[in-house]
Amino acid sequence: MLRPTLFQPLLTVLSVGLLAAHSWGADHPDILMIFTDDQGVHDVGCYGSEIATPHIDSLAKDGMKFNQFYAASSICTPSRFGLLTGQYPHRSQDELLSALMFMEAADAQRGLRRTERTFVSHLQAVGYQTALVGKWHLGHGSDEFWPTNHGFDSFFGHTGGCVDFFTLHYGNRPDWYRGREIVSTNGYATDVITDEAIAVMRRHRSSDRPLYLQVSYNAPHFGKAWNQQQGKPENVMQPKPADLQKVSGIADPLRRSFAAKVVGMDESIGRLLKTIDDLSLRDNTLVIFMTDHGGDPRYGGSNQPLRGEKATLFEGGIRVPCLVRWPAVVAAGSESDAVTCAIDWYATFGEMTGYEVDRTDGQSLAGILRGDLLPNESTSKPRTLVWKTAAHQSLDRKSWLAVRQGDWKFVQPPEQEPMLFDLSNDPNETNNLASRHPDLVQQMSQQ
Repeated sequence: MLRPTLFQPLLTVLSVGLLAAHSWGADHPDILMIFTDDQGVHDVGCYGSEIATPHIDSLAKDGMKFNQFYAASSICTPSRFGLLTGQYPHRSQDELLSALMFMEAADAQRGLRRTERTFVSHLQAVGYQTALVGKWHLGHGSDEFWPTNHGFDSFFGHTGGCVDFFTLHYGNRPDWYRGREIVSTNGYATDVITDEAIAVMRRHRSSDRPLYLQVSYNAPHFGKAWNQQQGKPENVMQPKPADLQKVSGIADPLRRSFAAKVVGMDESIGRLLKTIDDLSLRDNTLVIFMTDHGGDPRYGGSNQPLRGEKATLFEGGIRVPCLVRWPAVVAAGSESDAVTCAIDWYATFGEMTGYEVDRTDGQSLAGILRGDLLPNESTSKPRTLVWKTAAHQSLDRKSWLAVRQGDWKFVQPPEQEPMLFDLSNDPNETNNLASRHPDLVQQMSQQ
């Protein structure tokens, strides 16, 4: 990691009580991206959850909380594609609009192609050391899909959508790698990921290069165990017994198991943040916490009070927690109501580090992070975002379309009439206005 450096303030004081803005400075920050799995907006303490997440919440206290932040998709694989490429998943060469299934032969031939450039490869080109620890889920059947062919210098983790949290297998198949080699690793998945991430940070402390470290937890997603009697994998929650004791006050057993995984992960995140402090890197380390999409109530997740869930394109499927801490730049305790999205990090990192932002559907968050814009601003005009998912037979899912245009939200659920909501007055999507605005419905449906 880089030695700590401070950014120089601009000689401009913003109005309306905003703090002085900061330039990005000549020295690139270290970046820690914490990316969690199946964790909804009501599964983080500072967003109103009953689950205590003090370490995650500290990022809101010491940094910025985003109140209208969206995932690139409501499904794992396309969400990750959008984050890394800065493009809508429906632009992907292999049409990555559904989850890649680890045991389905057809999905072994699909993934992130070499021509689809990630912000990680750009960061690598401008001098960053880059590492992925944890979940990949952007292809497993070919070298072409491997993280180390998309900008990551190192990879330690799993390629499928989930693992058995105790054996680190996908069902009965090994799926834990160091680089391209299967490795035998002991421990609980969340702890194994955290231990490796800390080791990466410590190894790079003396380096003169900045570090991009992506820690992609599989928690609180369900685990993929092997049912010996039935001879097939099965979905089970798999919390650690010690973590279950910490949430014994939650009555519903499914929610309790989910909460236990969140609490254990929060403690791991606390260890990551402590390591940054121990290495005296706090001021110039950009820490981002976000989730890949909304929670799944079938496995204990919650998106209340938002409508919808994982794999739907109602707000509960795509509006997610996002917290950013960067003491040298981001004002502590700040909030943003701007409409923002995971695809925006591609352009943001480009502005931060100087690489050319070529093809992106996102926009830079630089002005928001610096405090140059008012809390509800992202650009000078209303923003448009588009989401599409595809049918997936084995998961019994069908295709969806959603478009946000300013405060209007168009949703086309499968086999239903189109829906239109005014999110400024109806954030929980309860009042369908499609019949009152047919021209707007027609226009938005063509996106």
